[in-house]
Amino acid sequence: METEIIPNKIKINKKELILSEAATLFKEKGFGGTSMRDLGEKVGMEAASMYNHIKSKNEILELICFKIANQYISQLQEIENTNQSFQEKLNAIIGLHVQLIIEDAASVSVANNDWKYLSEEKKNQYKQIRKSYEKSFANIIEQGMKSGEFKKMNVSVALFTMLSSLRWIELWYKPSREITPQELEEDLKTLLMNGLNN
Repeated sequence: METEIIPNKIKINKKELILSEAATLFKEKGFGGTSMRDLGEKVGMEAASMYNHIKSKNEILELICFKIANQYISQLQEIENTNQSFQEKLNAIIGLHVQLIIEDAASVSVANNDWKYLSEEKKNQYKQIRKSYEKSFANIIEQGMKSGEFKKMNVSVALFTMLSSLRWIELWYKPSREITPQELEEDLKTLLMNGLNN
């Protein structure tokens, strides 16, 4: 039994390693500028050997993009389903963005910037997930305005101002900055929520 389990575990770990290193390379060199040979050198494998774990560079991109998109969607749904106030829900969404960027900055960067290289079919699926996320996010803002927790303003302006600010973290934040992840999260909450709160 053990001889069956160990190879599978090694295979899964190799695949995770490939995806992790690919995200780093895509962030540094861009999807188009990264070859399977580059990736093979990074993970210490022959390019041919990597095809035992992964079908293609396009599949790697799909797996990275949809992993991040599905994380955002599933965690947003959890936040939506709580009995928290709309202020608390928005605070939790800000925290979610900071947390994902701190934990997996390279993958978030790829999902934000390289999704346009997905095949047409996958690109359309990805866009639908993004639209669904933005719609749910906007709904929390709109409901908060209706309840009187937030100032009345154009919902799209509020939504995309917040999203632009949150997506910017991925470009700017690195551990060497003189700010902890907790401080970053608190500062963002203060800036973004003060513009909305009544």
